[in-house]
This record gives sequence, C-alpha cells and structure tokens, in this order.
Amino acid sequence: MVLGARIVWLLWPALLCIASVLAYAFHSYLFEHYLPRSNPEAIARFSTIIAFYSFAWLLARIAALALAPKNKQKRRTPKLLREMISATLFTIATVATIGLFLGQSAGGVLASSGLIIAILGFAIRNVLADVLSGIAIGVEAPFRIGDWVEFDSTTQGRVTEIGWRTTRILTPNDTYMILPNSQISRQMLTNYSAPRKHFQADLEIILGHDISIAEGKQLLFDAAMSTTPKDELGSWQKPLVRATAYAVEGVTYTIKYWVPRFSDSINCKDAMLVAIDNAIREKGLTPPVSRAKLMINKALKGSDEQNT
Repeated sequence: MVLGARIVWLLWPALLCIASVLAYAFHSYLFEHYLPRSNPEAIARFSTIIAFYSFAWLLARIAALALAPKNKQKRRTPKLLREMISATLFTIATVATIGLFLGQSAGGVLASSGLIIAILGFAIRNVLADVLSGIAIGVEAPFRIGDWVEFDSTTQGRVTEIGWRTTRILTPNDTYMILPNSQISRQMLTNYSAPRKHFQADLEIILGHDISIAEGKQLLFDAAMSTTPKDELGSWQKPLVRATAYAVEGVTYTIKYWVPRFSDSINCKDAMLVAIDNAIREKGLTPPVSRAKLMINKALKGSDEQNT
C-alpha cells in the first residue's frame, strides 16, 4: 500500500477521533451556543462513546498497516491476527461504553459478568478451544496463507484461509479440506514453504554389484543433474549422492535433490526416476530385483529336489 493510500485509509478514523475529543472538551460551549435544548451531560457521554469506538477503529487500522508486508517477497501476516487485534480493541470499547452507561468502570463490568462468561464458556467449550487455538496459530504463525503444509504425514495441501475456528487447505488432488484449529494444534506440522519455498527431497536407488560404488555414484549424479531446474535454483543447489547400504542384492544409494516448490515435488520425482532409469538402461545394468527373484526360485527348486 503506497503512502497516499495509507494516509487516506487512516484519515476518516483520525478525523472522527479529533471530532469526538473536541466535542467532549467543548460540550459546555456547544450546549450554550448551538444546542441549548439538549442536555450537556448527554453530549459529553455521546462524544465519549464516539471517542471509544473511533480510537479502536484508528488503532485497528494502524495495526493492520504495521502487519502488512512491505514488499511482495515478504510472507503475508495471517488474517486471523489482524481480526483478533480489531476484535480486542472493539471489545474494550464496548466494555468501556457499558461501564459508562452503568456508571461503573470497565473492570467492574467485567467482574459482574464473570458468572455469565463462565456459563457460556462451559457451553461452548469446543468452539472456544478452536478459537483459542486459532488465536495461537495467528500469533505464532507456524504457517501462513499460501504455504504448503503437512499434518501428521496424512494430510497435505496449500493453506487457503486461516479462520477463527477452522483452517482451510486445498490438497494436491484439488480437494477442499476444513480442519478445526484445535485438531491442528495437537498434530505434528511440516511446513514446506518455510523458511524458503525450495527444499530437499531424497530418493533411494539400488544398483547391483556389477558396477563399482564410485561409478554408480557418478551415474546417478549425472542423471540427477540432467533434471535439476537450473533456472529456479542456485548454482550451489546441486544433487548429492551417497552410498548408504551394502547388501547381497546390491548397493543402496540415497539421492538428495532440490525441489523449487512443494507443488513441483511429484513432477521432480517423476523426472528424476525417468532420468535414472534411462541412465541404467544405457549402461546395460541388470536390475537387482530380477536377480533376487532368480535366487529365490533356485532356492525353492533345490528344496523340492531334496524332498523328493
């Protein structure tokens, strides 16, 4: 938001604040010269109420401007946090207004309504748990709108909205899911969009013993490099190949490769497997799975001959 638009956005609540303060300060003058038939106490009370809500309005807009991203690269602040600040400010203004009408302070109004609040809290405890969890999510911001997240390795998707009670995500299958905030707060969360959009994924490949480990690592590295999106990643973000297991059926290699964003993870894995398969076939290597099946078949045949 440019500077001119910010000034205009703050202009109306600021003018209302100034007008209400002036009306309260000069309510006696207004009564004597312009409103002789009115009650000066009523003018003062009305101007005070307007001041309460206008200051809440102004502070809410200032907070919204402070939480707004300064540039396009910065992640957006959750809408829930801005709504929570606005609701808190207007609640304070409402409590102060009730106290003004009852001739009590805001603290006295809250104390006298404690029993009612306790009864309502017990009746809506499940809703209240979702709301409090939503407030915690808005304050801590473990994820934000547009982030790709995963809950307990079962639910994946892109966050589309963070509400008071629920969080809405769009799964990779274009399925719209609504999750209660209290349930989210109890689950393990993985955010694939923080602190950056790109991340590392890994893939395990088994090659037979007819190729040395050094040659196998170079073969897999070249295949992985051929599929790396160099335009979207830095020059230092290269795949990494390590031998992680040595067994009878072959050597297990772990390939760590970079994914530009979570939405490209399936396509990157597919391209990686295609490139590795082509490299193995061009090298003329025999897949270790077929040899393992052959050994099992031979063992079964030998046991049958012994039984006969």
